[in-house]
Amino acid sequence: MLAPNPESWRKLVGENSWPRIALARLLRAFGELAPKGLYARALIIIIAPIVLLESVVAFTFMERHWSQVTRRLSEGMARDMAALVDMYESSTGKDDIAQLIDIGQNRFGLSVAVLPSGNLPTPQPKPFFDLLDRALSDEIRAQVKRPFWIDTVGQSRHVEIRVKLDQAILRFVAPRGQAYASNSHIFLIWMVGTSVVLLTVAILFLRNQIRPVLRLAEAADAFGKGRPVPPDFRPRGAREVRQAAQAFLEMRERIRHHVEQRTTMLAGVSHDLRTVLTRFKLELALLRESPEIQALKNDVNEMQHMLEDYLAFAKGDGGEEVAPANVGELLGEVQEETEYLGTPIELRMRQPK
Repeated sequence: MLAPNPESWRKLVGENSWPRIALARLLRAFGELAPKGLYARALIIIIAPIVLLESVVAFTFMERHWSQVTRRLSEGMARDMAALVDMYESSTGKDDIAQLIDIGQNRFGLSVAVLPSGNLPTPQPKPFFDLLDRALSDEIRAQVKRPFWIDTVGQSRHVEIRVKLDQAILRFVAPRGQAYASNSHIFLIWMVGTSVVLLTVAILFLRNQIRPVLRLAEAADAFGKGRPVPPDFRPRGAREVRQAAQAFLEMRERIRHHVEQRTTMLAGVSHDLRTVLTRFKLELALLRESPEIQALKNDVNEMQHMLEDYLAFAKGDGGEEVAPANVGELLGEVQEETEYLGTPIELRMRQPK
């Protein structure tokens, strides 16, 4: 099946049509709600199809198999009851009634009792899962064709049905399993239990496969922020993850070697500049003292200090400690430098109240 052309699809639905806007909003909302981590997304990829498959299987099983089996059992039980009702109506004495009760007990598995004529009890409230109640009521209504009362809630393991006749009420009590597929839930229990076990094993294996990727991400993040890589980091996991980890280690070594070469080169340049500055200081010391000479000496001392700081940084000892400073002295030095450059400024300072 060929995929639709994006241009034709855009022309069909329009740039600002409501299906396109609704789809964009739905995808945006899904992206905001979806987990951001690799492990969580992998879990969803594994769990979601299994849950969806089991939901479809359970719905199909409940809708088809369980409902159909229950209806067939209820149909057979209703036929037995209809046969007993016909036998009672055609009976002529107590012997026939005793034979009817015996046939119902031994042949049909129904406990039959003849009650005096009267009104049927008040209908019982329907259970939450009314599959048995609905199926059995429909079959009794179709087979017996008499007013009846049914209770599928009172006795958890039995079903009671009362059928009103002209001169009496027949009371039937049958095991619940005779009209209901009571063991069908075992299939669901086995299905869910097996899925839980398989999902647990899959999650454990997935965790072992994801851990090397997470450690690689942590190592790359630490290296990018200038922190040392964990000493126990080494290529692990699948072949592709090992290749990525090995490539990261090789890249780190190349970057470290490049930084060391550049630092060594700059340190050599700094040493050469310090030699030149030392010669400047000696030449200035031989000159007669004057404000201009003193300003040059200050500049040379400042450059010397900057070079020493840079050398310390190149060696890896460039951590600058925090120390208190006199703002007035700093501003005074700035004023002297501007006056030396021919741009005098006025400086006014006052003590805070």
